[in-house]
Amino acid sequence: MSASLVTFVGTGSTLAQDDGMLIIPVELYACTYNDRKDSGDLDDVVDKWNAYMDSKGNDTYAAWTLTPNYFGPNQEFDVIWMAASKNAIAMGETADAWRADNDGIADDFAEVITCNGHSNFASVNYKALPDGDPASTAVLTFSDCSYKEGASFDAVGAAMAKWSQYLTDAGSTAGIFHWYPVWGGGGEEFSFKWLEGFASHAELGADYERLGNGLGFVTRGRLFDHLLSCDSARVYDARNRRSAQLR
Repeated sequence: MSASLVTFVGTGSTLAQDDGMLIIPVELYACTYNDRKDSGDLDDVVDKWNAYMDSKGNDTYAAWTLTPNYFGPNQEFDVIWMAASKNAIAMGETADAWRADNDGIADDFAEVITCNGHSNFASVNYKALPDGDPASTAVLTFSDCSYKEGASFDAVGAAMAKWSQYLTDAGSTAGIFHWYPVWGGGGEEFSFKWLEGFASHAELGADYERLGNGLGFVTRGRLFDHLLSCDSARVYDARNRRSAQLR
């Protein structure tokens, strides 16, 4: 268990209990396409995988694939497999079932992609996505954030409540999550990942305008500059591969 999650559990327990806050487990695989393989080949395997998941009656594991849009030289992968479960027990049960019998689909995945990283995060939702059926596509942003000296989970949570309300009042439809590293990393130089989800690039652009020309950066700075240091965000195009009831 990472130091970041220990900090999260230890300093955030009061806020989590008072607000009924739940964490959701999320896993990421960072992958590259094998020689002469591409997204079309991955689509074929995902179809087989969905049929397998249906045959097992699995309704607790949701999955997306992410492709880089705005990125830097450190993003040395072609696609990310991102998945979430309603709780950590359900994610473990899915993993056990897959290891016991996956109908050879694991080999099918291995023919198309090679994944050199597998990590797990505890996700905390601070601003919910709009109600409705899951969209088939979305836009996600990721930024690495570190606590400044004297900052705490409770203080960040209080600032997030104000920031989320500010965005809601301004018309933002973004969902906001903080992901605390649990397994599979090692040597992280951040406390958590700040994730935002948008229905489209137009909605992402609308928040760009709210923070820029709408002067939202002033409010954000007042709320967070003394608490957090965050790098510039990476932007990914997300495609929903399987839906599940996560709450």
